[in-house]
Amino acid sequence: MTNHTLLYEKDNNMGKLAVQKYFSFMMLIITFLLMIFTFTGLYGGEVPPAGNTARAMLVYALPFLIAGNIIFLIYWLVLRRFHWMLMPLITLLCCIPYIGTIYQFGNLDETADAQPGLKIASYNVAMFGRETSGFMAQDILSEMKKQKVDIVCFQEYNDHAGDKKNSDSYKDYFPYMAVGQGDMVIYSRYPIKKTKNINFEMTNNSAMWAEIEANEVTYRVYNAHLETTGINGTLHRAAKMSNNGIEVEGNSLVRAIYGNYTIGMIARSGQANMLAMDMREAQVPIIVCGDFNDVPYSYVYNTMLGDKIDGFKECGSGFMHTFRGGKKMVRIDYIFHDKALHGLSYYKKDLSYSDHYPVFMKLATK
Repeated sequence: MTNHTLLYEKDNNMGKLAVQKYFSFMMLIITFLLMIFTFTGLYGGEVPPAGNTARAMLVYALPFLIAGNIIFLIYWLVLRRFHWMLMPLITLLCCIPYIGTIYQFGNLDETADAQPGLKIASYNVAMFGRETSGFMAQDILSEMKKQKVDIVCFQEYNDHAGDKKNSDSYKDYFPYMAVGQGDMVIYSRYPIKKTKNINFEMTNNSAMWAEIEANEVTYRVYNAHLETTGINGTLHRAAKMSNNGIEVEGNSLVRAIYGNYTIGMIARSGQANMLAMDMREAQVPIIVCGDFNDVPYSYVYNTMLGDKIDGFKECGSGFMHTFRGGKKMVRIDYIFHDKALHGLSYYKKDLSYSDHYPVFMKLATK
């Protein structure tokens, strides 16, 4: 072998080593950035989104950031770079509380319904599909009976089914009813003692509460429907323009989606603040239900939760997502409760009457 050949191989090996070092360095940089973005997302819901939209947006990316950390954990483990593996490992350990808001190990307590307590449901029924026969509303009522629900909070409720009222058929099973603004209602099998409507400015969304006496205990049950994301409306308008032969630029669509989502996010945060202030005035145990149109660990989630307990984290099982529209498998419908109560079971039912799934929870006093 000539000196020329040896020098060529040496240079070639040095070139490969340089490429490998550069690649490893880039992977290290990406691992570090993933860690920073993930921690920013975990605490993005601690500040109001107004003026902090970029930080708040990272909350919505948390599932993808967690997946990225898992990939890099495996990557560094395979390479036996255990010191670099610590970054995604520590990040993932800090994500465990967040993961608990969308996934819980264990099985549901099958005996929960047989135990004394209160069964609560929350369901965005999407106006019952605006069908006039009342068939869908009756099917949902049958499901509430099957699940032995004591109190149900409906969002996007429509009482009219042709020339009939859905409330007329509901009152045999739910003799008590509180009506909020427009499309909000609470049905109860127990007496409703007091109610209040909470109207939000410049929107059709609203909230309400009803104080209900059950088993000699009075509870304040909140039913909230917070500002929508605006994504579906933007996509619908873009599709309509495209069908009419109007060209929609991709960049313009992205800017419109981001703008509408940001506006909705800020509106929801103000609505959540208003409800949190109202909750502080309650003199009885609180149960909070509704379609918050926001994900766990967001500012809205944290504000609505306050010092209460997320029912799913307490007694849920498996993967929890409540929106079934399109491919967006996200959890935006919730039941929270006062610390004076404890949860026995928490679950959703795969009903196809709406773009949401109903959420159920069995509660008992401590």
